[in-house]
Amino acid sequence: MEMVECSLAASRAARPVLGRVPRSPAPFLGAGRARLRVRSERREQPPPVVRASAPPERDGGALGKAAAGLAAAAVVSLSGFAGDFTPPPARAESLTVAFPVSKAREVNRVQRTLVEAWGLIRETFVDPTFNHQDWDQKLQQTMVEMFPLKSADAAYGKISGMVSTLGDPFTKIITPKEYQSFKIGSDGNLQGVGIFINRDPATGRLLVMNCIDGGPADRAGIHEGDELVEINGNSVLGLDVEAVAQRLRGRAGTTVEVKLLDGTGIERSGRIKQKEVQLSREVINLSPLSTTIISHRSGDGHEGKTGYVRLAAFSQTAAAEMESAIKKMEDQGVQSYILDLRNNPGGLVTAGLDVAQIWLDGDETLVNTVDREGNVQAINMVQGQSLTHDPLVVLVNEESASASEILAGALHDNGRAILVGHKTFGKGRIQSVTELDDGSALFITVAKYLSPALHEIDHIGIQPDIQCTADALSLPRAPSLTESNEAASLEMDSCIMVAEQALEIQQSKGSAS
Repeated sequence: MEMVECSLAASRAARPVLGRVPRSPAPFLGAGRARLRVRSERREQPPPVVRASAPPERDGGALGKAAAGLAAAAVVSLSGFAGDFTPPPARAESLTVAFPVSKAREVNRVQRTLVEAWGLIRETFVDPTFNHQDWDQKLQQTMVEMFPLKSADAAYGKISGMVSTLGDPFTKIITPKEYQSFKIGSDGNLQGVGIFINRDPATGRLLVMNCIDGGPADRAGIHEGDELVEINGNSVLGLDVEAVAQRLRGRAGTTVEVKLLDGTGIERSGRIKQKEVQLSREVINLSPLSTTIISHRSGDGHEGKTGYVRLAAFSQTAAAEMESAIKKMEDQGVQSYILDLRNNPGGLVTAGLDVAQIWLDGDETLVNTVDREGNVQAINMVQGQSLTHDPLVVLVNEESASASEILAGALHDNGRAILVGHKTFGKGRIQSVTELDDGSALFITVAKYLSPALHEIDHIGIQPDIQCTADALSLPRAPSLTESNEAASLEMDSCIMVAEQALEIQQSKGSAS
């Protein structure tokens, strides 16, 4: 059997990829926004993260020796927090792993990707026990299973299977084609049908969260709450959200057929209505922000203005767009704000930190990170200056996750905002995104984050100060707000009403700065 050696030099530099930050400090999106500072310490009483030692190396085995030399491929980006983060020091040796060469050339290429992905996980995954399994043995087992395969897709499936044994749904590998789609979807522009989908954690159903106003899905009558069941005649059962999104995207001018279960009506027979729609893909300008001004009168008869800001996702443009919107509303005499993060699943963590700096002053801590050794790093602002000190309420719900939770925690724990709504999703994990040699990408959970007050977020979420639910009323669809008709519809949202009452109390006590 022919064998080949795959070498990865320990001094290899990481490629700059989406979501990563160069070693030197990088500017933030909001023009003039504050720099961040990282402060490290080791917690005497770390949070409940896995603290076991890594499995001991076995003498004589190629895999055991290989595990010691992969620091180069394991440069940690911590989701691009700040340039002050540094990767673990690279060792002065290289890794060589011998494996049987597949007769299928495309499979052989993925074999090399397998070794690269295995090594990255070996050095950086947040759980050093790898879900209580022998990670070296897992590489050997997967290589044997991959050897007789005939296609790259099947080979990537084996890598995905290996990664899934870690028990972390956010650590995954995606193919080169899927990674290109991911990059397009994160930069604020894409070609698709203008629809946001997410999986209901309770039922596993793929639900429409909202549609881009005036986009193909919106024009076709697709609504929030509809369940997506088929794309081009193929069931979406078992597919993750990114795989479904990729099937909906495509070159502008092409079409895609979708089947949905209507979330708004039931037939006379008692069955949920089905609808089949053909959508034409278009270039979508994915602005994550929508705003309006809610006018109201206080108890003493004075007219007041509340700025409503809905943030649908943390894209590269989120902070810059919000900064511009807040400045405009300040010029219009807004006296208080509602920041709506409901149904916001997250996005770029750097965008979340940039948005926090729009609202905070001084050297406040924005978030804390905890690595697999229990080391804590506090991410602080440096001489920050907020755009406004007006009272602020942040709306959250069970679909507010990741960067949404970082932002909500930063504003709440620093006394800047009152949280209203429902307990958040509880995704307190930090991921690195690494483009591999073949153009695929590996997402690895490398640490967990805590709120500024060191509250656990992962699997727990953030509890709001005031509970409310909008179950009986429709949440505003983003980004579809217009000044002409949406202010009135917001008044129908029970959580908006609760937020306005909270703002009145804040205003009666003075500014929340």
